[in-house]
Amino acid sequence: MPRLTGLAAVCVLALCTPLAPGGAFAQDSGATGLWRANCMACHGQNGQGGNAQSMLDDEWLVGPTDRDLFDATKKGIVESGMPAYGETMKDEQIWALVVHIREMRAADRRERLGSPRPNGEGVFTTQHARFRIERVVTSGLETPWSVDFVGAAAPEGLLRDAMLVTSRSGAVKVWKDGALSGAIEGTPAVRSRGQGGMMDVAPHPEYATNGWVYLSFSDANGRNGFTKVVRGRVRADGDGWKWTDEEVIFKARESHYTGGDIHFGSRIVFQRRNNAADGEWMLFFCMGERGMMDLAQRLDRPNGKVYRFHDDGRIPDDNPFVGRDDAYEGVWSYGHRNPQGLCFDLEGRLWDTEHGPRGGDELNLVQKGANYGWPLVSFGINYSDAPFRTPWPSEDQGITMPVFVWLPSIAACGLDTVRPGWGGEAFPAWKGDLVAGGLAGQTVERLRISGETVVEREELIHGMGRVRDVVTGPDGSVYVVLNQPDHVIRLAPVE
Repeated sequence: MPRLTGLAAVCVLALCTPLAPGGAFAQDSGATGLWRANCMACHGQNGQGGNAQSMLDDEWLVGPTDRDLFDATKKGIVESGMPAYGETMKDEQIWALVVHIREMRAADRRERLGSPRPNGEGVFTTQHARFRIERVVTSGLETPWSVDFVGAAAPEGLLRDAMLVTSRSGAVKVWKDGALSGAIEGTPAVRSRGQGGMMDVAPHPEYATNGWVYLSFSDANGRNGFTKVVRGRVRADGDGWKWTDEEVIFKARESHYTGGDIHFGSRIVFQRRNNAADGEWMLFFCMGERGMMDLAQRLDRPNGKVYRFHDDGRIPDDNPFVGRDDAYEGVWSYGHRNPQGLCFDLEGRLWDTEHGPRGGDELNLVQKGANYGWPLVSFGINYSDAPFRTPWPSEDQGITMPVFVWLPSIAACGLDTVRPGWGGEAFPAWKGDLVAGGLAGQTVERLRISGETVVEREELIHGMGRVRDVVTGPDGSVYVVLNQPDHVIRLAPVE
């Protein structure tokens, strides 16, 4: 068979497919089985090509988007002899094939191009900046989850010029003057099982005057658990530190606690009300749907939401669902799966990154009262390889779609905006860009956004460990929390 390119390369997929008894195309319930039954004979086991064009390069593309490939597969291309697979496959199966192809392409690209690498002097060169990796904390942590910083203006007896570090097992520690403290005494007990434990830490933006530190963690109610948010103060106690003055910011109804060990969220960020210079401080945090997918669509259940409160836990009167008996009044947006990245950009817009299933991690512009669609639509498939959903809602569903999708997944975790710190601006050429981490992807990416479009995407590091958190530090440099190894590293600028 001659080597084919362009539309014909996709069309030959149909011509070389073995038929099941009765003339129907052979099917399998999983994406891999669908590929083997319908595509592999011509395009190769891993998409490398054979009787037909490789699907690992761009020559075969029928258009620039995944929707183009989906449509070509479903509707066929009459002039090239490609039949309509929509006659023998459900839409979910066709989308699963698109996911499978994207996974093969990504694996091939990684094998060919590798990871970002430094030069002989340890310097990474990126599109707009150069940096080195500095190891900040390399011992004393157990699955670290989050870091955040307090400034030098804090009063005596409270933290000053320090970094707070949480570990999923429950410990919150202080990194100060190049040393890591023992666990702060008296922090909340956590339900450290599965994905749950001590999660985010966030000092109040006016910590220097009020001393408040906020924590999110998985709280226990017997064998069940749910995400809880509290605030307290950290005071010097001899040679260590002590947690005091604890107040509850958010606790779900105990009847809504569940026994699962997945999808707790959770990040905490602050913004002045209406982004006004003199506005009171609002607290936002995100929460996963605890593996109970359909509850992300229910306003009367706390699962799968982004919340907005006053910094003392009161519910703002302009929240979108205030006054409704069938809603948690703190809800700001809903239909989220498992958001583990949350930040404001320099324009005051709220962004989240959240885990899809297998494929389809999302970057969302989080807006008041919006529904982000989980589990009604999804860019991913089931972890079992089975088809799940398609990613296109109907107009009457009122679903807000993501600004960007990682396909395949990076297991998105950790998100911040590159901004000047109170001690300087390390990466002025990245100012305003988002930096996003990935657990399974072991990656940190830089995303430049214009309006609501990602116009630049660049991988900064890869393969150094599972990335749990990404934070702009007080000097404007980028700190990264790693698991396996359990380290905190810093991307330090090089002139």
